[in-house]
Amino acid sequence: MVEHALNPMRQSFHEHCAVGMVYVVGRAVTRLCVPCTVRIFTVAMADALGKVPDAEVDPEGTFKYILVRIKVKDGTEYKDIVRGTKSAGQYHNHIFEKVTPPITALGLECNCLGGGKIEHNSKDKKLRVFGESTGYGKADHSVSVEKLKSVFKDYEITWSDDKE
Repeated sequence: MVEHALNPMRQSFHEHCAVGMVYVVGRAVTRLCVPCTVRIFTVAMADALGKVPDAEVDPEGTFKYILVRIKVKDGTEYKDIVRGTKSAGQYHNHIFEKVTPPITALGLECNCLGGGKIEHNSKDKKLRVFGESTGYGKADHSVSVEKLKSVFKDYEITWSDDKE
């Protein structure tokens, strides 16, 4: 009998399973349940989403930020993340260029949903989200604030459509 890819205690394949053989140096070593192997891969990719922090911003000052949607390639699972830094210089796309490589290394896709600015006062434990990106447009600040709240739990976090 053959073991099932998701349940090693199971003695046979489900009716839906297409059986494939894995060969090492021309010798069959195991059988795979192809649909279940795809499910395992999809779950692993979805787990990659969980490895990406909801928000990462500079510890102090006023700086540009972007709201990014990360998604499993060829899948439907996604999550939105916030990234903000002074090192972006004049343009929001510099943040996106910095964020993209480590995300794609996890096998995920990135799409910038918009940007703005964050004013971070760590002494008073306050974050203010405002403004917009000329290149990406205005992020949905309410979504950005929810992501920030998941990381900065003891902060007062506000947002507005003000430009400054």
